[in-house]
Amino acid sequence: MDNREMKYRLQTHQIVALCDRHFGIGSDGLIMIQPAQNDGEDFYMNFYNPDGSSSFCGNGSRCAVHFAASLGIIEDSCRFSAIDGLHEAYIIQNTIGVKMNNVQEIIQKSDNAFYLNTGSPHYVALVSDVEKLDLVQAALPVRHHEDFAPGGTNVNFIEQLSPQGIRMRTFERGVEAETLSCGTGVTAAALVFAKINNLRSEVKVDTRGGKLSVSFEVNNHNEFFNIFLKGPAKSVFSGAIDIL
Repeated sequence: MDNREMKYRLQTHQIVALCDRHFGIGSDGLIMIQPAQNDGEDFYMNFYNPDGSSSFCGNGSRCAVHFAASLGIIEDSCRFSAIDGLHEAYIIQNTIGVKMNNVQEIIQKSDNAFYLNTGSPHYVALVSDVEKLDLVQAALPVRHHEDFAPGGTNVNFIEQLSPQGIRMRTFERGVEAETLSCGTGVTAAALVFAKINNLRSEVKVDTRGGKLSVSFEVNNHNEFFNIFLKGPAKSVFSGAIDIL
């Protein structure tokens, strides 16, 4: 939504209604483009999950950059803030790259499972066949586990496809279901895969919603920086709706 004039101050039940797939527009989240809060920034991205809670969204950020360009706010690059701080982004043809926050720590939870925060908290586990996995059954015990209280965590499962490529699926908190592609989850999965395999450049990620990639650098302390989530974005529709 274009909220540069701050006309809209939605309540939780209104956000839930708009995101409802049966009685609303239907989405995995709602984004409002708002005035920049600091000098040198182009806009503020205000993101809400379908349950009305706020968080950072990687793919939502790429969509926000695409939308900001369509509004004429930006051209081929920008700086914007979100709930987790400042981000940079660029547009090259149909690829939109968003710079993610640095990741200083990846916590190993078991032999094949890790936990980290890429703007939102993510649990990432390596499995042999991610498409055959009963995702909800596997994810729910982790989603609400006491180790991640009080907010819980997103849950991701990854399968190696190549030396620098993975396939993944995500159970997303706030949505409380599988989403076709989660940008912060893609970033988390890529960095975990890079850590396991000592990679230091880029990981390609296949999701049910499409193909993305994550580029990064690693310093001598095994901290990830200069992280970019990259992939396409396109407009599906525009319209108007009465908000009750």
